[in-house]
Amino acid sequence: MPQMRLDELLAELQVRLTAVLATRDRVHALLEAVVSVGSDLDLETVLRRIVETATTLVDASYGALGVVGQEHTLLQFIPVGLSEEEIARIEHWPHGLGLLGLLIKDARPLRLRRISDHPESYGFPPGHPPMGTFLGVPIRVRDEVFGNLYLTEKRGGGEFDEEDEAVVIALATAAGVAVENARLYEESRSRETWLQASSEVTTSLLSGADPRQVLSVVAARARQMSDADLVQVLLPDADRQALVAQVAEGEGADDLVGSSFDVSARLVGDTFTQGESLFSADLQSASDLGSPLRRLGYGPGLMVPLGAAPAVRGVLMLAKRSGRLPFSGAAEQMLRAFAGQAAVALELAEARRDAERLGLLEDRDRIARDLHDVVIQRLFATAMTLMSTLRLVERPEAAKKVQYAIDELDETIRQIRSSIFALQASYDDARPSLRRQIVELVEEAGSHLGFMPGLRMEGRLDTEVPETAAEHVVAVLREALSNVVRHSHATRAEVSVEVAAGGLTLLVSDNGVGLGEGGRRSGLRNIEERAGRLGGTALLESPDEGGTRLRWTIPL
Repeated sequence: MPQMRLDELLAELQVRLTAVLATRDRVHALLEAVVSVGSDLDLETVLRRIVETATTLVDASYGALGVVGQEHTLLQFIPVGLSEEEIARIEHWPHGLGLLGLLIKDARPLRLRRISDHPESYGFPPGHPPMGTFLGVPIRVRDEVFGNLYLTEKRGGGEFDEEDEAVVIALATAAGVAVENARLYEESRSRETWLQASSEVTTSLLSGADPRQVLSVVAARARQMSDADLVQVLLPDADRQALVAQVAEGEGADDLVGSSFDVSARLVGDTFTQGESLFSADLQSASDLGSPLRRLGYGPGLMVPLGAAPAVRGVLMLAKRSGRLPFSGAAEQMLRAFAGQAAVALELAEARRDAERLGLLEDRDRIARDLHDVVIQRLFATAMTLMSTLRLVERPEAAKKVQYAIDELDETIRQIRSSIFALQASYDDARPSLRRQIVELVEEAGSHLGFMPGLRMEGRLDTEVPETAAEHVVAVLREALSNVVRHSHATRAEVSVEVAAGGLTLLVSDNGVGLGEGGRRSGLRNIEERAGRLGGTALLESPDEGGTRLRWTIPL
């Protein structure tokens, strides 16, 4: 009997020593797991490592982590233990309903012998592998429920016990700290990027860089600081009825540049008109954003205004691939500040360009006044002196030379007056002046003819010719010079455009082969119609000295 009692005590001691060793090994494994989970600062890597570590600690066949979003739904679902074939067979990931939704609404650990026995258990989605035992534990980041750990199918056919639950709760506590550290690291890195980007954008704009190039920098830096897969800079069109993607950065950017979104669209339009940032949990369901974003597979979205209402300059549209975490509130605040600074920098750059343009116009006006008040007056006085002297010249040869000098002075005065009109013309980058368009057409014709046609412009072409009439003048001159190039075989051509006495006269002449007896005049029909539309006339003739001359006249 004493021997039997001793054997029982030794056996009990052996069992307890084995339990102590198992507990020690599990605690050691838990400590290693905590260190492993907290060793990385990339949020998505941390989340996957949490799930993998939890399944290892409790011998679960399957594990998942669901990130909880607004309205008690799952924004992201990270599975572990499923093969690619099994994942492909599942029709859709859980949305946070049923048993998973119960953990979201009531954030307390939940352990079940069979999932199907619980009254909140719904059927699995089509293609989902069968699962029995279940252990769910919430992950808290400070006082916020970040998500839930879901573990199923304990290996060996057993059930999850209280010790498994305690181990996973301890891991979830460490996971909350790891998630918070990863978030803080991402925010600090994003803030550093934000400071660098703001400085770069402001410096580039104020140093005179091309605004489109700077917008590309804005898109690239916004993508970098928000970890977005796509960024578009949308600016309003001339009528402010649509927002056009001027710049795009990221996956599928080439397909999106030039695409437009109506201002009445809910997300983009509200951001532009109200000046407030808007989130989209899934761009796949945003029907008012057009098909490209859905076709390219984008999910979470964020719209940030460029500037403050009511002077919003555009919209910064950011998107992530479906399945990724949505944009956080911290990212929105940072992007809002960055977009606001970019808008201010764009405003300052425009003001600087306007000041430079104003300075240029003032210089041109001063030069025009000097030419008119000094140079032309002195030339005119010299011509008058020569004209009064001409009567006193007795020799015909001398009189002829004096008359030639008077004519040259008169021509010089006309040319200077034409230059004065050009200097006083409106300076508009968006619409070239009529003078500039005429010069460009003549130069283009000269490259085809092999010689430069003569050009003479008189009067206030850029101030007295309406825009509609100017378009007709350019079209007629283009047609006339095209005919000279193709049909005249000329060695000399002259173009004259004059505004005087309430009308405009365009003369285009050459010394080519002329019209001939049976020359076709079908090319004149369009030119005559343009003149008739404006109440003018068009005449194509062959002068006595040969060649062809077009006289096109309209009233102003």
